[in-house]
Amino acid sequence: MHIAVIDGQGGGIGKAIVDKLRKELPEETEITALGTNALATSVMLKAGANEGATGENAIVYNATKFDVIIGTIGIITANSMLGEVTPAIAKAIAESSAKKILLPLNRSNIEIVGVDKSQPLPHLIDSAIQSLKRYNIQVI
Repeated sequence: MHIAVIDGQGGGIGKAIVDKLRKELPEETEITALGTNALATSVMLKAGANEGATGENAIVYNATKFDVIIGTIGIITANSMLGEVTPAIAKAIAESSAKKILLPLNRSNIEIVGVDKSQPLPHLIDSAIQSLKRYNIQVI
């Protein structure tokens, strides 16, 4: 399985996701950190991502190369993360054939009806990992 974790700003959410993936999935699972900026990519690499790339072109170019993409709902929202997610990034991720597992953080002024907004980030990440495990995608 090849997973992309996408984050921006300080990369803290991406770091937490990569760290949890490394603990929960087989070590041969390929994790690629895609950051909207160098700091986010660097933080995710330090957390255990196999490789990383930074910026709009890297994210757009690689969006179709993964089995699963994980990040917040903002990664498919143009101009989210204080403008770091460009319209091209949001479009490439949304149109990717990869399965998208999105954490419903309400920083993009989007409300997902039926989602418990009181869940703290670590619980949302745990739910994302459980969702990923249900897909039974073969580890490569």
